[in-house]
Amino acid sequence: MEIKSVKLDFPEGYNIILGHSHFIKTVEDVYEIMMNSVPGIKFGLAFCEASQKRLIRKDGTEEELIEIAVKNLQKLKAGHSFIIVLKDVFPINVLNSLKNCFEVVNIFCATANPVEVIVAEVEQGCGILGVVDGFAPKGVEKKADIAERKELLQKIGYKR
Repeated sequence: MEIKSVKLDFPEGYNIILGHSHFIKTVEDVYEIMMNSVPGIKFGLAFCEASQKRLIRKDGTEEELIEIAVKNLQKLKAGHSFIIVLKDVFPINVLNSLKNCFEVVNIFCATANPVEVIVAEVEQGCGILGVVDGFAPKGVEKKADIAERKELLQKIGYKR
């Protein structure tokens, strides 16, 4: 067995959701969830089929985002993994609906941070062991940091 780290590659300011699913119907159901969650949503979706033809299945609303999703799964090579690349929308808007999708087994991360995926490769194939999402903390927030956090949430519309 070989354990390796795979850096995901997506443009700064975009968000991704990386997950594990179990059935070819994932593409259709996740597409519908995305379309029903945010009007005018921009996303790309790719899913690694783990049996039969073992293709990377894809869909979405923007070809650029679909290509980014596919390229990342080509690097990961992990069966039944999926990635959604989001533009101009936060994962919080779709995450609960995705978690309730019949095919979704696990969500590894939902982030705009740099991501490294810890992958195990065995003779049969590859599997995701976990992720490193962003960077290690530099300290603990102080009063000014708390005020800044609350201001940001108001500014982006998540608090009033």
